[in-house]
Amino acid sequence: MATIVVERDLSCSAEQAWELLADVGSVHKAFPGIVRDSQLSDDGVRTVTFDSGAVVTEIIVGVDEARRRVAYSIQGGRFSVHGASMQIVPRADGAQLLWISDFLPDTAAPIVQGLMEQGGNAFADATAILVSRALAR
Repeated sequence: MATIVVERDLSCSAEQAWELLADVGSVHKAFPGIVRDSQLSDDGVRTVTFDSGAVVTEIIVGVDEARRRVAYSIQGGRFSVHGASMQIVPRADGAQLLWISDFLPDTAAPIVQGLMEQGGNAFADATAILVSRALAR
């Protein structure tokens, strides 16, 4: 099983980053330039439309407020198995995004690595925008 880990330092507080990540029905706001749209059904199924036009179905496994962690699983597509989590880790000077994805087949690793790197950058950019908006007020 392949494991990809992406970490990004964020220029905002853990609370600000968590507010953005915890809104699992609006993942398009957390990943601008990567995700075009997202819809969350009442039963926890999230449909994500990427800017590329690709559509992915995800099951929201859990939202842990205390740990600031969202766990999800991609259903179908290129994966026979997929599980991932995104967590906001408080730091003295801000916060960090910790994103871990485990999946099969292993051959998908280069593609997943690239997508997660882009996604990590997009999330960091989105949190920087939050900070700039807060400072402008």
